[in-house]
Amino acid sequence: MSAPYTGQEMMAIATGREVQDGELAIFGVGLSMLAGFFAQAHHAPNVRAMTEGGVYGATPVGGLPWGIECNRISANATSFTSALDALGCLVASGRCDVGVIGAAQVDKFGNVNTTAIWDGDGVIGDRYRLPKTRLNGAGGANDIACGAGRFIIMAAHEAKRFVDKVSYISSPGYLTGGDARSRYGFTGGGPSAIITTLGILRPDPDSKEFRLDGWFPFSSIEEIRANTGWNLKVAPDARAVPEPTPEELAALRRVDETGALRRK
Repeated sequence: MSAPYTGQEMMAIATGREVQDGELAIFGVGLSMLAGFFAQAHHAPNVRAMTEGGVYGATPVGGLPWGIECNRISANATSFTSALDALGCLVASGRCDVGVIGAAQVDKFGNVNTTAIWDGDGVIGDRYRLPKTRLNGAGGANDIACGAGRFIIMAAHEAKRFVDKVSYISSPGYLTGGDARSRYGFTGGGPSAIITTLGILRPDPDSKEFRLDGWFPFSSIEEIRANTGWNLKVAPDARAVPEPTPEELAALRRVDETGALRRK
């Protein structure tokens, strides 16, 4: 790739563009946190940022935090509370506007699996089957998916990750599509976008099936469809996503001071 930025940097910037100034936002670890703090550094200085661990109102010091309670964000936080306050009070009550989570697997209705990988379904009837590969688990992502006003999913765009149906729902999207999610009484509204290393997917307003909304300058519709495990539809107004501006890249790299993403 000849572009002066990495695919992960493009993904982080595209995700950060979704975060609006003044919102109460919760970020997961790693790339999710980078996207959120990029937004704060570039166009959303008044975003009220918090992590799953309860660190609120921080600005990273000395580079991208390594975790949700890292000294790089706890050192200058407005408040340092707990996961119970962050997830149980602010997110579960519907006060959180937006969340950003990662995914090991995601399906066409935005359901996320971070629990394990099976051959087939993880649960048959009422029996949980032993998986082929055990993953890290949901952490606070389930709480965010259930309670945030909207949430954004970040994932590397590979066919093995983008599947027709996840084998286990760790964090719910639109379940089986249509009005299925609304029947479960979740406080939050569901996933508004899946942002990947190749482009952006958004849900169809009626079916809630995710379709291609935009592709990155170094990608194409054909490449994205080839790396998606369902028959990916293309939105009528789909278009190329604008490249990062010099100002966006500078803001991102101030947050990613150690250059971790530029090595990807």
